[in-house]
Amino acid sequence: MSDKTQDALLALRDRIDTIDADIGKLISERARCAQEVAEVKSASGSGDVLYYRPEREAQVLRKAMERNEGPLSNEEMARLFREIMSACLALEQPIKVAYLGPEGTFTQQAALKHFGQSAVALPFSAIDEVFREVEAGAVNYGVVPVENSTEGVVSHTLDNFMGSNLKICGEVELRVHHNLVVSSVTNVNSISRIYSHGQSLAQCRKWLDSHYPKAERIAVSSNAEAARRLKGEWNAAAIAPAKAAEIYELNILAEKIEDQPDNSTRFLIIGTEQVQASGHDKTSLLVAMRNQPGALHNLLEPFHRNKIDLTRVETRPSRTGVWTYVFFVDFTGHVDEPIVRETLDEVASRVADLKILGSYPKAVL
Repeated sequence: MSDKTQDALLALRDRIDTIDADIGKLISERARCAQEVAEVKSASGSGDVLYYRPEREAQVLRKAMERNEGPLSNEEMARLFREIMSACLALEQPIKVAYLGPEGTFTQQAALKHFGQSAVALPFSAIDEVFREVEAGAVNYGVVPVENSTEGVVSHTLDNFMGSNLKICGEVELRVHHNLVVSSVTNVNSISRIYSHGQSLAQCRKWLDSHYPKAERIAVSSNAEAARRLKGEWNAAAIAPAKAAEIYELNILAEKIEDQPDNSTRFLIIGTEQVQASGHDKTSLLVAMRNQPGALHNLLEPFHRNKIDLTRVETRPSRTGVWTYVFFVDFTGHVDEPIVRETLDEVASRVADLKILGSYPKAVL
């Protein structure tokens, strides 16, 4: 390496050191501001203090992406700000988040993607338990899967909303990559059973048909649970994320075995409070209707007339009547917008029951 090159590198490294020092000072200044925010909120004497504001965090992340001049991507820039905010929020009050466990699930990844690494993420074995923990106040929020781009809705999550008073406070979208994993004692030439969550088995159906057509496919509560079961099973494999393979000390036999390369899953953040408008929001409804001619048209027509964008409509049988159905509806907009409120009032007059599950910021990350 020439002297000229060495001098150029030294100058660049000195410049980086100076920038790093400035960044460190600004992060510390931001953290002190976060502490002052907590002190102001606590001194207000307004009862339960909300340290985490989903709409505010979404606005900050969007601004970070709008200001980004490169060369980092907008998403990478938002992730950096996400972690700074997570660490600063932990100075005010660490957030406790329940997720569908055990450790290593995609739901855990979604929880940390949304709340950052400074959140206290707690695993639970079933979606019902996540709902119960949030309702009981044992945690601040819960994270549950709601739909997959390949296999559709997670019906168990939708069913839990029927008997719950919890609100949807946010959403997370996660690219999902599945891997076939084995333990150190697995005989890879004699795999006769494959564990995974039912949705993951469905998302890898074609790959499994091609590579392991005779292996028994066993659905379990989560992909991480599938990975955990492999210890000591010489004839078994599991479909699981790379993080689960790392946690349970497994080997990845095949990577990215999902049938659709753009496979992604949407997760919902559930909590107890209503979220204010962020400027780019979604609203979710639960609507009960009697099975009669024109029922679906009566539900959808006001949205069409008022040019409100419906992003999803799902049907589930009602638990209260043999021929009554429940529709889960997502649309673009916030309940505080006048046109949305007017539309919902009209829809409410046409249906048996309407329940607003929540208005919340569209997924930023």
